[in-house]
Amino acid sequence: MSRRGFVLLEVLLAVAIFAIGVITLGRCVSNCIAAEQLKAESDRARQVLENRVAEIQSGAVPLTKEITEHLKAPFAGWTLRQKAIPLDRKNELGQPFQGLFTVTLDLTWPSHGQTNSRTVTFYAQSTTP
Repeated sequence: MSRRGFVLLEVLLAVAIFAIGVITLGRCVSNCIAAEQLKAESDRARQVLENRVAEIQSGAVPLTKEITEHLKAPFAGWTLRQKAIPLDRKNELGQPFQGLFTVTLDLTWPSHGQTNSRTVTFYAQSTTP
């Protein structure tokens, strides 16, 4: 009689170990999916920032004012802030550079209850006199 009880205890222990393993595997898969989503969002953010840099360099977006833009679909909920500060540098003759700016782009977006952001800073020359 005690032998049957011991076998039952072994089976219960094996099922508990298996259940813990399945739960752990589920958490690992969940973490991998979340990491992949974060990577995809980061790639999309990089694409948005690269596009804005190209727009600024081509002169399609002015540098003279600060811009806060709430992006539309497929980037709904994302906010892009652009700030340009005139570059206070002089050339080898001591003359100030004209039309050069330090541009900072800050992109923020909501993701899984948190706010993520990416920032890029670069130099640009104003195409307007």
